[in-house]
Amino acid sequence: MYGAVMLLMTAIGIEVGATALLPRAQGFTQLGWSALVLAGYAASIWLLAVVVRTLPVSVAYAVWAGVGTAVVAAVGYFFLGESMGWLKASSLALIVLGVIGLNLAHAH
Repeated sequence: MYGAVMLLMTAIGIEVGATALLPRAQGFTQLGWSALVLAGYAASIWLLAVVVRTLPVSVAYAVWAGVGTAVVAAVGYFFLGESMGWLKASSLALIVLGVIGLNLAHAH
């Protein structure tokens, strides 16, 4: 199980990196950046597919999507110049709480 969690975190990291590169792909008009984005998404999905052999897909996908969304929002704020108001921050906190809840439910 520990290995599956580590693979899931790797998949999330790759997906976040690929998403952060989307602005550089400029609507997939920049070939090199577009290739990196697509390769990152492909690798992330492949790792997710490996993870669901061990973890339930409902938990793995929820963690992948939820943590990925929260981290992309943080990357957008800290590195891409995006805004972060109280509503956005609160919504991200709810996503994180939901992921924690799913993991606690899976542990039982």
